[in-house]
Amino acid sequence: MKYELSVLKQIITTAACEELLPRFADVQRRIKVDGSFLTEADMATQARISQALKEQYPGTAFLGEEMSAEEQAELLNNSDSLWCLDPLDGTSNFAVGTPYYAISLALIERGVPTFGIVYDPNRDECFVGVRGQGAFLNDEPLTVKAVELPLSQCTALIDFKRLSPRLAMDLVSQRPYASQRSYGSVALDWCWMAASRVHVYLHGASNIWDYAAGQLVFQEAGGYSSTLEGEDIYVNSLSKRSSVGALDQATYDQWHSWLREHSD
Repeated sequence: MKYELSVLKQIITTAACEELLPRFADVQRRIKVDGSFLTEADMATQARISQALKEQYPGTAFLGEEMSAEEQAELLNNSDSLWCLDPLDGTSNFAVGTPYYAISLALIERGVPTFGIVYDPNRDECFVGVRGQGAFLNDEPLTVKAVELPLSQCTALIDFKRLSPRLAMDLVSQRPYASQRSYGSVALDWCWMAASRVHVYLHGASNIWDYAAGQLVFQEAGGYSSTLEGEDIYVNSLSKRSSVGALDQATYDQWHSWLREHSD
């Protein structure tokens, strides 16, 4: 791989330490058109990483979350190699002082994510996925653990706000799992799944910059995932994608089957 992992990690961790951590829980925010938060930390971190990547790898295009949709679509459609960055995944957490957020960077080559890095500066955890070469946490190999529990005893990580009303209601009233969490950073959610910190996952609709790196980490760690419809999660477009995940095949089959039975 022509992209040096040590260089990329240095770019990401330096930006996190110098742009994010000093502003944590002490930053003004505004609401974007889609209802999500934007802070000066998002913009400063994107500018910092974008400049560093362009200097180090001038032949690779750059797509950031805080660019216009027109720019993003043009880049996705016309770039053989492309960095895809979420400079602050979990902005609402960051703004109020909840320490669950991350920088997420994916490399997309010919329409396929080949490299992903997700860095959590609060825990100093750096998750990496390299297509065909595995997943790593702070340079140590990362492999999901078999669940060895029925679905009824599993812990689920679920974002309810983008689910259909019927599915959301059934998940509450006919709960198929033992316990449920919702943390607020898609990139970190995938990585915590890869680290076997929860058993099953569900998100109704996330953007390419939210999931491209983290989902690759989870996939390379050996996890099972798809959309609610059973399709591959990654598509090389700006369309939002649902996500279903589990640590092993048997648990995934039970979880996905239940969700399909209760979806509109």
